[in-house]
Amino acid sequence: TYPPALFDAIEDLTGRPLTGTRVADVGAGTGIATALLHARGANVVAVEPGDGMAAQFRRTLPGIPIIRGTGDDLPLTDASVDLVTYAQAWHWTDPARAVPEALRVLRPGGALALWWNTDALDVAWIAEAAERTRRHFGIDVSAEKRNVDHPAADPSGRLDFTRRTVRWSRRVPVDTHLANIGSHSVFLVHDAEHTASFLAEEREHLLRAFPDGVVQEVYEVVLLLAETPA
Repeated sequence: TYPPALFDAIEDLTGRPLTGTRVADVGAGTGIATALLHARGANVVAVEPGDGMAAQFRRTLPGIPIIRGTGDDLPLTDASVDLVTYAQAWHWTDPARAVPEALRVLRPGGALALWWNTDALDVAWIAEAAERTRRHFGIDVSAEKRNVDHPAADPSGRLDFTRRTVRWSRRVPVDTHLANIGSHSVFLVHDAEHTASFLAEEREHLLRAFPDGVVQEVYEVVLLLAETPA
């Protein structure tokens, strides 16, 4: 999920409340961000390309409209929304196509907001877990945060992004934490035996760090927001 402070930051950067704002949440998935935007009073339409995700979205959020499409070819009319959001979905687009599409559908003075939940690697147990992931799977967890920058978001340089970082935490059972880890693509593309072995070892590490079986997760949401000319 995402913390209330993230949406406070969006309101601060755009200078207007989300209440009544016309929002297109692109790559909406099962609707985690869409639901939070709706709860803030935004008038949201979700855009999602995947059959399974869209079906789950409709079961969970039957009152919010969802249309099928991608950020590279938005099924929206010109100048029809105030805010286009990508909650951990911009990396699935081709920015050379997605930036012009966002600019096309945004009204004058509108904004494009991109954000990612990243691990707070200054927390000792999280840094240790990231190192174990690197050893087992060859993945540099810290690279995710380094790669969330203006040139990566818009190589053309057409947009002037402002960056905000919002730190937050939550307490979840060990099984919830492990299930979240196991849903990441790096685990899904490896064989089941390798992944199961890693998660079993990770459970042992976590229970040593959190003997009560409740993990204190700490995240930093990296937000990039660019406004269009009024």
